[in-house]
Amino acid sequence: MTDIETDLIKIINKNNIFKNESMSKHTSFKVGGNADYFVKVEKVEELKNLLEYAKENNVPLTILGNGTNVLVKDGGIRGIVCNIELSNYSIDRKEDGVYITVESGVALPRLANIALNESLTGLEYLSGIPGTVGGAVYMNAGAFGNEMKDVVVSSKYMDRNGNIYEIGLEDHKFEYRKSVFSGTDNIILETTIKLQPGNQDDIKLKMKENLDKRVEKQPLEYPSAGSTFKRKENIIVSKVIDECGLKGFRVGGAAISTKHAGFIINVGGATASDILAVVEHTKEVVKEKCDIDIDLEMIVLGED
Repeated sequence: MTDIETDLIKIINKNNIFKNESMSKHTSFKVGGNADYFVKVEKVEELKNLLEYAKENNVPLTILGNGTNVLVKDGGIRGIVCNIELSNYSIDRKEDGVYITVESGVALPRLANIALNESLTGLEYLSGIPGTVGGAVYMNAGAFGNEMKDVVVSSKYMDRNGNIYEIGLEDHKFEYRKSVFSGTDNIILETTIKLQPGNQDDIKLKMKENLDKRVEKQPLEYPSAGSTFKRKENIIVSKVIDECGLKGFRVGGAAISTKHAGFIINVGGATASDILAVVEHTKEVVKEKCDIDIDLEMIVLGED
């Protein structure tokens, strides 16, 4: 047993510590090299102790939600990958609405179903979005004209020194697929959202409609990281990619979906290098044919 393993067992339940863990098990793309150590954190205190340990021992620490908007390179990730699995929530009914405080590791479909069971409207658009609350707040996730900024009231986060802060809506600085957390090392712990009472049957119907639209229009039958490229103002990027004749373009096991050109998919046996090759080719062709620069929506981690 290595020194790191010995130390981690003092901080985290040993059943939640994995050595040389393939990141293909923990990303929706189903690709990626090994993490030296992969740990699951279920308590805020564990996270704080882990941050302290990594800092004191100069061990690289990468924070991960459930890996739905992430591509891990084939060389894997050095140091420790920490999977945030904080999963509690509470409900507070007030005169002006119903407030749900939910920890960052809660999956978005679960949150949507909590709202449904409580007959609360405002989260129907989350139905079918793979991801966690933390990731959704981090990137202001949205669909069907709704975004997290429409329901968020406040968030608590921890900095890399283990200090906890709370911010209100304005301080989130929400923009399209962006927030104050984007590009920082701060770790979202929990978020409070505000919803309104609604008709449960209407909420259920809207959730089903949204899910059906996803199944109809998106290649959900293949592993992917969701929409590959960011939307641009007044430009539908998937339409531009389609018009460039790129649907079906393939490198190894990675391809641009023939169903939705905004998705790069793992059609079987893809490597991260395959996916990145498709990304670069797509960017080059779109730039050459349309003089448009397109940017990745997913986050790329790890080593070649």
